[in-house]
Amino acid sequence: MIVRKSQTELEVMDRCNRLNWQILQEVARNVHAGVTTCDLDRLAEKLARDAGARPAFKGYRGFPASLCASVNDEIVHGIPKDRPLREGDIVSLDFGLIKEGYYGDAALTVAVGNVSENTERLLQVTQEALKRGISAILAGGHLGDISSKVQEHVESNGFSVVREFVGHGIGTDLHEEPQVPNYGSPGQGPLLEQGMVLAIEPMVNAGGAQVMLDDDRWTARTADQSLSAHFERSVAVTSNGPWILGEPESNKSRAGA
Repeated sequence: MIVRKSQTELEVMDRCNRLNWQILQEVARNVHAGVTTCDLDRLAEKLARDAGARPAFKGYRGFPASLCASVNDEIVHGIPKDRPLREGDIVSLDFGLIKEGYYGDAALTVAVGNVSENTERLLQVTQEALKRGISAILAGGHLGDISSKVQEHVESNGFSVVREFVGHGIGTDLHEEPQVPNYGSPGQGPLLEQGMVLAIEPMVNAGGAQVMLDDDRWTARTADQSLSAHFERSVAVTSNGPWILGEPESNKSRAGA
């Protein structure tokens, strides 16, 4: 069942996602050669708890950490490790929290020092794909409008979208209906209605789309060992277009009507 949120609920989710995004950006600022993803995990959890929030991922279906930290060919759900990051790595940071009864969820991919031109392009294209997907969010449209925008941009740039993992609805549960694939056709899928909140999250591989799962049963990585990037924001559907929850005050003009 797809749950539509009231204006009051969206205001709460905006506050929750603002905190979530601030924490994620602070964690990203601490990415450098020599830091471990365990260090980053501890920082994310401390910042959340200090702000009166609870990390959303820790213990979720048995996940052992507060932060998903996926390095290089790891796509999503990477378990933090004690191995130091190295110059030229990329690390995808996915973090969620719960506060005031609602969830926040966002992700970004960070370069560790200098990376190759193609790696920079992978990160740029993935972030652009997220923006293009978000731009297609409008009450009265269809879910496939979002998915097709992401797929078109990624594949036109020579990269591939991951199909095994998708975005999702979000609210009082971390994962709500509907699922939001990063591939599809415009005009297809569920109708976008005011009050829906969607976590849009392109996962993009530099090589093929195939995925394999590590023995830990969490860490997903590219089957061909190519690099992978991941960006995510939680967005409300309004009749005026997308409301990126947690963005500056000006985005509140998207709410309502």
